Amino acid sequence: MTPPKLTVRNIRAVAVKVPMTYVLGTSQQALREAPLLLVDLETEEGVTGHACQFCYVPAAAAAIVVMLDEVLRTVKGDRAEPAALWAKLARRFMLMGVQGIVRMAVATFDVACWDALARAAGKPLATFLGGSPRPLPAYNSCGLGLMDPAAVADEAEKLLAGGFGAVKLRLGYPTLEADLDAVRAVRSRLPAGIALMVDYNQALTVQEAIRRGRALDGEGLCWIEEPIRHEDLEGCAEIARALATPVQIGENFSLLHDMERALAVQSCDYVMPDLERIGGVTGWRHAAELAAARGIKMSSHLYPEVSAHLLAVTPTAHWLEYVDWANAILEEPLRIVDGSAVVSRRPGNGLAWNEDAVRRYRMN
Repeated sequence: MTPPKLTVRNIRAVAVKVPMTYVLGTSQQALREAPLLLVDLETEEGVTGHACQFCYVPAAAAAIVVMLDEVLRTVKGDRAEPAALWAKLARRFMLMGVQGIVRMAVATFDVACWDALARAAGKPLATFLGGSPRPLPAYNSCGLGLMDPAAVADEAEKLLAGGFGAVKLRLGYPTLEADLDAVRAVRSRLPAGIALMVDYNQALTVQEAIRRGRALDGEGLCWIEEPIRHEDLEGCAEIARALATPVQIGENFSLLHDMERALAVQSCDYVMPDLERIGGVTGWRHAAELAAARGIKMSSHLYPEVSAHLLAVTPTAHWLEYVDWANAILEEPLRIVDGSAVVSRRPGNGLAWNEDAVRRYRMN
């Protein structure tokens, strides 16, 4: 298919702060609100592409906007050809490095660019990328933070609403015994057949991860996620070799080279790239090719609305991580039916802003 011809005209961005349905209490910090940057890419042809960036802290939104201004100065008037624009922007920011705030801005622009192209073609993004929208197994990643075992078990039951077949629990309590208490409390309240993932959010040392991981091997977990510092790929490989439970990493892969390094040293059993950190839609496509070549299952990290389209065209697609953080500002939130995400069939990536809600949650 010949891609539509679009020309970059303008980038607009609005920052919002949306209350989370469930507090996300990780081993690093507790999150109660989701700071989001809503980005519109306007083209000369009248087609607008959308992207939504999770900013982690509100102050990052303003910094990303500054970098988006520089992105616009660099590509204004250019054809909306994502691969070519990535290359141009990578050259522009080479001395600074396409990392952190720079990468967040460029990746968000890339997502909006692909959305504009799919909208212009009148196709869902999954179809535009050569696949087709299809139901994707999703796990509920809202909540299940570090809490008293009874409280976390109560919350686990609530997260099954919508027919979810899997949930994710945060670990990293002060002791192994407390980790096991949380896992067993949740497991006792989940029906048979419900998958349970756990995430340490980089809380442990290598030796402690092996000690706790071996204790968890008998708990029937789907995976143990990010047990140690994400950059310690050799340590992750040691843990993966020592445990029977699969080790999952990838949300902190910064562009494709990090994923290449991780797979080269066999740091994990599964991967879960983050749409922003891996480089937007353009980066995701390369990551999916790499995972397919290595025969490794690939899940998503956050951004479920767009990630659902991308997993639909990922040969080794595994699980979609579902969070509801953007639901309040979307016209049509991602639907979960019988535990699977129903990929939007509207043209583009499915993002469209509820303008009344945007005004309500807009940051000052």
